[in-house]
Formats: sequence, C-alpha cells, structure tokens
Amino acid sequence: MDVITQILNYNHPVFYVLIAWSFSWKGVALWHAARNHQKAWFIVILLVNTIGVLEIIYLSFFKKYKSIN
Repeated sequence: MDVITQILNYNHPVFYVLIAWSFSWKGVALWHAARNHQKAWFIVILLVNTIGVLEIIYLSFFKKYKSIN
C-alpha cells in the first residue's frame, strides 16, 4: 500500500503519466459518444473516472460505427 501512496503523490512522474493517459482516452471516448448521440455513455464517461478502462471498453465494444455508403 505504501508503494501506491508514493506513486500517487503529485510529485511523482508516474502521477502525471496516469493523468495524461486518462485524459487522452476520456477525450477520444467523449468525442465519439457526442458524435454518435449516445447521451448516456457521454454522461457516464464524463462522471466516472477509471483511468481509461471504461473509455477503452466503450471504444472497443459499444461505439457505433458509421457506414461508408
């Protein structure tokens, strides 16, 4: 538990890497949810912070794909 506390200290570089990772995935997922008019997914992704896990799940399995026609 002490190692986790040290990593999540705001002076530790891994903390900033986790923030960048999370914001990147959140931004992409929110953009896709907004473009596809998926309001429920947009709200859940916006409010729930899972360090990118929920966003990756959404983008992998629940994102609507547009047809090329």
